[in-house]
Amino acid sequence: MENKRIVSGMRPTGKLHLGHFHGVLSNWLKLQQEFECFFFAADWHSLTTEYANTEGISDSIREMVLDWLAFGIDPEKSTIFIQSQVPQHAELNLILSMITPVSWLERNPTYKEMQENLTAKDLSTFGFLGYPVLMASDIIVYKAARVPVGQDQIPHLEITREIARRFNYLYGEVFPEPAALLTETPKVLGLDGRKMSKSYGNAIFLSDNAEDTRKKVMSMVTDVQRPFKSDPGEPDRCVAFTLHSLYVPDEKRAEIVASCRGAQIGCVDCKKILAQSVVDTLAPFRARRDELAADPSLVEDVLAAGAHKATEEAGRTMKDVRAALKV
Repeated sequence: MENKRIVSGMRPTGKLHLGHFHGVLSNWLKLQQEFECFFFAADWHSLTTEYANTEGISDSIREMVLDWLAFGIDPEKSTIFIQSQVPQHAELNLILSMITPVSWLERNPTYKEMQENLTAKDLSTFGFLGYPVLMASDIIVYKAARVPVGQDQIPHLEITREIARRFNYLYGEVFPEPAALLTETPKVLGLDGRKMSKSYGNAIFLSDNAEDTRKKVMSMVTDVQRPFKSDPGEPDRCVAFTLHSLYVPDEKRAEIVASCRGAQIGCVDCKKILAQSVVDTLAPFRARRDELAADPSLVEDVLAAGAHKATEEAGRTMKDVRAALKV
């Protein structure tokens, strides 16, 4: 029987924004129709960088899972849980750390990059260096066949594959080597033209109301080489226009392009069209989210059921691991 199991997690570091909406949740929604999916809140992974500031993690988990459910991630189809509520993740992480060469971790492309970019945090910790081992544990403890990743994440998954391969070589075949399931992840730009991120303060959050969404869209950078409405514009230079492809129908977008280049529409009017399209698109999601949030026990119940199922599956794997280790 074909293994159609998928594992994917998300760090609860704050409110979800449009980048998560289009980059992760839209893919998850498709995957749960075809695969057996395990989706988890990666709270232990949050500790690798937020170990000195943990008070917001629990609230972030609830808000994040509410977003998942409102978007259509279905607990009847997918197993939704918190990483730390399945102790086998930590147990396997410990075992795999015994066999993983330090050189594999030091060549991780994200390791030095994050140390250079997050200079305000001390990331010279054992946990930060070893987070790829924890990531490998998250995946192979469920014997997942595939992992949804973007092209830039393939080197990370390759470390998981190497760790699984090394365990199998030393102790016998226990783990499948998970393959990459390449997913298209559109790069969603923030209000200032950088990648949308909470840390940059340039994000449109899924939980924003309609008024806040409009204000943020209207503040977006446009064509800086078009100082006056009477000047011809170029949508390819406009940060705000990058969202049109996600929210404005093709026919309407073609009209806007022609009008912009012909100096027949100004940036303000163009952003008003975009703002309304974003608000209209998100309205059903936000209504559903408000409805779900009215039930104070919903998220807790979903996570408890998911943790129970995940623990059973991970427990079966750990029996195989212990048998292979002969300890």
